[in-house]
Amino acid sequence: MPGVSAFASSRPLHPGELADAPVRYPRPTRLAHQLCVDGAKSRAAAATLGLQTVGDLLEHLPRDRREARCIGQLVAGETATVVVEVRVIAARSVRRRGMRPLVEATVADASGSMTATFFNQPWLAQKYPAGTRLALHGKYETRNRFRVQGHARTAEATAGETGVAHYPATEGLTSTQILALVRAHADALQDVGEPLPAMLRVSERLPERREALAALHFDADDEHAARRRLAFEELLLAQLALLRRRRLRGRGRSAPALDGAPERSRRWLTELLPFALTGDQRRAIEEIDADLARARPMQRLLMGEVGSGKTVVALHALLRAVEQGHQGLMMAPTEVLAEQHFATIQALMPGEAVAIGLLTGSTPARRRADLLGKLATGELSLIVGTHALIEDPVRFAALAVAVIDEQHRFGVRQRAALDAKAPAGQGPHMLHMTATPIPRTLALSHYGDLDFTVLAELPRGRQPIQTFVCSTERERARAYDRIREELRTGRQAFVVCPLVAESELMQARAATAEFERLRGGELREFSVALLHGQLSAHDKHDVMARFAAGEADVLVATSVIEVGIDVPNATVMLVEDADHYGLSQLHQLRGRIGRGEHPSLCLLFGAKGSARLRALARHSDGFALAEVDLELRGEGELVGTRQSGMAQFRIAELPRDRELLERARLRAEAIDAADPELELAEHALLGDALRGLYGAEAGAPIRA
Repeated sequence: MPGVSAFASSRPLHPGELADAPVRYPRPTRLAHQLCVDGAKSRAAAATLGLQTVGDLLEHLPRDRREARCIGQLVAGETATVVVEVRVIAARSVRRRGMRPLVEATVADASGSMTATFFNQPWLAQKYPAGTRLALHGKYETRNRFRVQGHARTAEATAGETGVAHYPATEGLTSTQILALVRAHADALQDVGEPLPAMLRVSERLPERREALAALHFDADDEHAARRRLAFEELLLAQLALLRRRRLRGRGRSAPALDGAPERSRRWLTELLPFALTGDQRRAIEEIDADLARARPMQRLLMGEVGSGKTVVALHALLRAVEQGHQGLMMAPTEVLAEQHFATIQALMPGEAVAIGLLTGSTPARRRADLLGKLATGELSLIVGTHALIEDPVRFAALAVAVIDEQHRFGVRQRAALDAKAPAGQGPHMLHMTATPIPRTLALSHYGDLDFTVLAELPRGRQPIQTFVCSTERERARAYDRIREELRTGRQAFVVCPLVAESELMQARAATAEFERLRGGELREFSVALLHGQLSAHDKHDVMARFAAGEADVLVATSVIEVGIDVPNATVMLVEDADHYGLSQLHQLRGRIGRGEHPSLCLLFGAKGSARLRALARHSDGFALAEVDLELRGEGELVGTRQSGMAQFRIAELPRDRELLERARLRAEAIDAADPELELAEHALLGDALRGLYGAEAGAPIRA
């Protein structure tokens, strides 16, 4: 019978050996033993790295692997890691004043010997006597000398080990020292528990957890399969936590079941709305109506392409609350966006007798008091506003539906404060909206506790936007020619700058300086207005009103216009120093044009080699751009938008592991449906792992 090899080991195991092997059961409590590290400085460094126990050490995975070198292979000037045995060691005095003695050791491996030099550590002559095995990292110099930069005592290399693991380290505890600690505690890997059910591991072709850890520490040949196994576990636990959080959110709390006849909302959709709904909008309304009809709080994320009509869908949800005697609110992150929503809702409901108000930080005291009084009595049915809506004095008589626009700009506490505005014991139906398309990979990994609805279809009549990347003065001259051509036909234009005022710290065009230059230069024959975030709320409103009314031909602005600006007559946008913006932000800015019946033009001034700018010129689909952005920036830079507190992935990498994430989601859904409390025996350790990793973030404790 041919021999077999264990995972993470290249040594053949034979049938007789397997039969004679003693049975050893894991004892995870041993992993909680205090990690012993020599030296106060090293102990402090270990604490900084979170290495308090043996288990912490085994979970501290290498970031890469250095090739293990033999002495006979070293080349002068090369930096390398070697594993050697001390033959002779001694301290040698140095004549230069102020220098501590050097320690020189003759070290050897099977390929040869050399002299290793340790600086400013005279005690090593006693610490590393002849016969000690050491892992040394340093530079090989001429005359067969090795200048040591890092060192640690080590045991024999593990069977099958290829390369030397390189660990995240810090001052006082080098990667070489961590490697030595890991080798010294290699036997403790036998005490690592296995949280994944056996049937799941077999069907997903995953090794045991302890074997995966051993492979990452010691065996580069099995590194891919080991990383895949640990990443799958990490993603599975995250998905279980998100699914559990979604389920527990509605437990013990109810919401008004808005299942009455849709008289007013249906009439609004079929008779009063000045345009036909898209197929995506109709499907979104059906999904939301189904959620609202249940007596548990809706938690839905509405992702819409720029200009896809999210506001209409949200307004329908709000009307469903109003027509059944309840209240609704829409909260936006900025006053400009809140005011735009307020104006849009008023324009979309001509003749509808729905009391609606606007509450922001700039609302005058008398008007504010009037609004608060009417909200408390129920006289006011709809309110649009900023975070002013979640301040303590704001009370609702019967809040049933809350719409949060650009929800990623609000933190967990702000959303929880809004949740508390519903009657006692109830929660409002929550519709989260974003105009920033989210790739499915991130939607699953960071919004997996919400139901998703996507609006990708644009309303009929929307004109395409041509996008060009410009960088030369000739292209700049042509850009202003095109802007003037559009303005002379009665159209309007945006000029966007990254700064409000000129700065010595950042070389980029400033809106204030560009405003003065353009109105006296290339665009002097036209009316030019200025908008930026440092203007007062009154001045912002006045500028936007003038531009929307066509009294200003050109609006020079910062990214304050990124969302909420709807001027169908604007057909040109010029973005200065476009490299300073993220891809999704550029797509949002571009979405301010192309909103009417005329073809539009977006001109991006920046490096033609920029991958972001090239992608924007190539794609008009925001969801395609979101995938490109994820590829360019990676999950680590994008997940901050969640503000949820969910732990970042330590091993899994998105979008690289998107296929693994999909598999983990399917497995999590199956487990959550069959055993939601993880009470079955095969899920006991999985429940422990979930509770240990996420605790309160996954809801109530998994098991008593």
